[in-house]
Amino acid sequence: MPLEIKNEAIEAWDSVNNVFIQIPESKITIEHSLVSIEKWEAKWEKSFLYNLENKQLSRIEFLDYIRCMTLEKNVDPNIYLYLSKSNIDKIITYMNRKNTASTIKRRGNNLPSREIVTAELIYYWMITQGIPFECKKWHINRLMMLIAICSIKNSNNKMSTSDILEENRRISRARRGAK
Repeated sequence: MPLEIKNEAIEAWDSVNNVFIQIPESKITIEHSLVSIEKWEAKWEKSFLYNLENKQLSRIEFLDYIRCMTLEKNVDPNIYLYLSKSNIDKIITYMNRKNTASTIKRRGNNLPSREIVTAELIYYWMITQGIPFECKKWHINRLMMLIAICSIKNSNNKMSTSDILEENRRISRARRGAK
């Protein structure tokens, strides 16, 4: 579900040109999704999720991610530079939401992967789990939960080597008995 952000009209100082500028009242709708991450990574050529998790995004990179999340076209770039602290806090809260009722209980010694997650890796996971590309517009945390659930459910349905061998013996016995 997208988030709507409203900014009041403000007068701001442009230190580059040494003039006051008028920033009109604005409204943007943002979506924290795989599509947004893909746009940001194409520009910055590094993993958004890794840098976000490790608090390695500069202010400019983070504001640019907000631009990548924006659904409207041709938004005045000054709007991002002058977002209020309240609006930045709303955006961060929105990005951190689970956006799902699902939870996964960690079993045993499941250590997190050290693999750096990029948009292409998430697309790979979607392909291998049979998740349709329409889901790329979902909130990223919801999409990641679906990927995790599919991975767990699919791995639970796989037979162990001993189960496969036992099944093959059963089939062989049945075939011999049918002759």
